[in-house]
Amino acid sequence: MGVQAHRATKSARPGEVEAHWYVVDADGQVLGRLASQIAHRLRGKHHPLFTPHVDTGDFIIVVNAEKVKLTGRKREQKLYQRHTGYTGHLKSITAAKLLASAHGDRVVRQAVRGMLPKNSLGRKLYHKLKVYIGPNHPHAAQQPKELELA
Repeated sequence: MGVQAHRATKSARPGEVEAHWYVVDADGQVLGRLASQIAHRLRGKHHPLFTPHVDTGDFIIVVNAEKVKLTGRKREQKLYQRHTGYTGHLKSITAAKLLASAHGDRVVRQAVRGMLPKNSLGRKLYHKLKVYIGPNHPHAAQQPKELELA
């Protein structure tokens, strides 16, 4: 038997991984599937150098967030709740009303946020997600590439 080569697991260090910018068109995409693929990219799990405690993910820009598809009767039945901070002021709104409002991007934001880690790294990753209503975004200077999600 020959001598085995020494193998070591390579861990990424902060600042070592170069983040890329991608644009995703949410028009006609199913919300949960879209959100899980975006969370996967934000986390950096598609990189061979993925390290659980380091930000190895990319920046994701989501356009046409209000045109996302909800299956079943979720559009009428799914509720989004928020609290104003005052006693008894829990506000509820259906997905259909939220998507039709000026805050239609919150549906995609909340879906992705729920799939990220619940710690300081998750909060850092969440800030790399940019969601916009309509086809325009202000990140042309970053030269984002089109990302096709199956």
